Amino acid sequence: MDSRLVFVTGGGKGLGLAITRLLLKEGYSILVASRIRSEELSELERQYEGCVFFDTLDMSQISDIHAWCTAAVKNYGIPYALINNSAIAHDGVLGTMHESQIIETITVNVTATILLTKYLSRSMLRRGEGRIVNVSSIIANTGFNGLSVYAASKSAMTGFTKSLARELGKANITVNALAPGYMATAMTEGINKAQLDQIARRSALRRLASSDEAASALVYLLSDAASAITGTTITVDAGNTA
Repeated sequence: MDSRLVFVTGGGKGLGLAITRLLLKEGYSILVASRIRSEELSELERQYEGCVFFDTLDMSQISDIHAWCTAAVKNYGIPYALINNSAIAHDGVLGTMHESQIIETITVNVTATILLTKYLSRSMLRRGEGRIVNVSSIIANTGFNGLSVYAASKSAMTGFTKSLARELGKANITVNALAPGYMATAMTEGINKAQLDQIARRSALRRLASSDEAASALVYLLSDAASAITGTTITVDAGNTA
């Protein structure tokens, strides 16, 4: 594959699928790393044959990540960009949430993401260029009832992004975060329509941002025009946090 190879975790549904689709339209080659190959992703594989590939990765199995990264670089090539999109959320009040759900959320959203970045950034360092985008959330700053652990995990991505940008900047590798607002994806299925309508009404644009709009901002971060942007978080929320 060429130098425009992008690894996208959780790229088979929701925001990850929108990211994959837009990157393909821009001419990137994509490796989607996820637990399950969705039908939507299979359709993209047929439509963009030879440009998009799927490789099974379970982010909850952190002991497998090093070997997966080694094999992925060997089989597909050194990634130009890594999109850390994969995440889970358990909706529930902290006091009654099971410990296993807390541990799973932090393991997948934080520990696995950091380990994956650790091993894949090594190949970027050898090449002397690269882009890393960590998908955060506006909930990291605003909070949301029943999502305290998820919010903590997304807040971690902000600090991780800023510090890693300083570590990798001298190697011409940018590190940024994307903070989407509330969108109609699987991650917001636990929010009822009345709540989403209320969120839309209080947003500056009086609507929710779409997954394609958030994905477009991420595509920009991979472009040559964004080569001087690093260590920052781009918010796409239709003005919900304005």
